Amino acid sequence: MADFGLGALKSRNGIDKKALGRGIGSGCGKTCSYGHKGGKARSGRGTFRWFEGGQMPIYRRLPKRGFVSPHNKNDLSCVNLRDLQRLCDAKILSANQEVGIDVLKAAGVVRDSALKVRLLAKGELKVALQISVGYASGAAVKGVEAAGGKVQII
Repeated sequence: MADFGLGALKSRNGIDKKALGRGIGSGCGKTCSYGHKGGKARSGRGTFRWFEGGQMPIYRRLPKRGFVSPHNKNDLSCVNLRDLQRLCDAKILSANQEVGIDVLKAAGVVRDSALKVRLLAKGELKVALQISVGYASGAAVKGVEAAGGKVQII
């Protein structure tokens, strides 16, 4: 095959891109594909990702409701009955043992930053435990009492 002709042309590593703003005959002259005036025709042009073409943005159209406090997000931890049963099965907790936040932190069930514990009813408890927590659901209290234990809200 010959080393000349159209089939032998090779790219010159990005040099062959279309040169913008090089006269009317180039196909990209005069306004150079930027249109007429406006922010997108100016230097340093471009918009933010959330720019919506000038219409009222969605984050300003939607109403703001409620209040979310930046404080006290990590001071509450949830513990289910099944978590307590797993601790009993692993012989970390024993029957009629006093279970408080310190015991749960030592067992690794509750975060160290937690100030209160909420007891929830997912799962089943088969061992009688004396549990002291900040909050407890009604079903969780019934589950603990059905196993012979007692829940104290502190």
